[in-house]
Amino acid sequence: MRPRLSPEERRARRQRAMRRSMFVLPSSITMASVFCGFSSVVMSINAAGATPERYFLWAAGLLVLAGIFDGLDGRVARATNTATEFGVQLDSLADVISFGMAPAILAYRYGFFQLGIHDSQLRAVGWAACFVFTACGALRLARFNVQVGAVDSRYFVGLPIPAGAACVASVIIWHPTPPATSGHAYWFAAELFLVGLLMVSTIRFSSFKKSATSPRAAMVTNLSIVLLLALAILFQQRFFMGFFAGYIALMLAMNLAWKAGWRGVEPPQDGVEEPEIVH
Repeated sequence: MRPRLSPEERRARRQRAMRRSMFVLPSSITMASVFCGFSSVVMSINAAGATPERYFLWAAGLLVLAGIFDGLDGRVARATNTATEFGVQLDSLADVISFGMAPAILAYRYGFFQLGIHDSQLRAVGWAACFVFTACGALRLARFNVQVGAVDSRYFVGLPIPAGAACVASVIIWHPTPPATSGHAYWFAAELFLVGLLMVSTIRFSSFKKSATSPRAAMVTNLSIVLLLALAILFQQRFFMGFFAGYIALMLAMNLAWKAGWRGVEPPQDGVEEPEIVH
């Protein structure tokens, strides 16, 4: 017969069980990101018939949702003090699927598959552009993993891969109808090459991972969130494309300003930050 536990022992057992379940939570959020990435691939494959726009829109929206989950898992791990090496590795593998492979398949199916049936050169260019995007994303993740703790965590080195995937998704959300001409398809291929190069570049991009450390900074952050929500409601499908284009343009301008000697925003101080686990 099992000995009867005292109230203190039962309380301690419940606390241990709750602690173990908290370690599962960040990984569960990461797997939700993987599910969204996989579902995006399925939607891309299903985009056929008279109304492929609906499937492309769903596929792009799922990539955005995957990005939201990707941003949550690290925050939850830090908030609950449940960050583990297993979670770090799982997060990297999930990012390759959700933000490397899934957007590349969506981009190929959206921009090059149909027109490529009658234009073998366009099909080859689209294939190359989508591969370069995926390869650069994988290289970006590998570089991040070896640079943890060695670079200033306020800034990403190169465009983060979730933002790269969002750049692809934003074009499709803005215009879910596939390109009607080869010229438009080639422009889309150029965007994929450009985003891939930005991911493996050494340009610094603000990470927005650090919490506000003063009431004024917290107020600015909250006002920025409210403004972005208002813009999203106002511009709807056009918002994402404008947001990421503006983010990239602003970061490029800030990097050029640093090179020119501007110090209105403190530049990166590598080698002085604590290790981070979010890509």
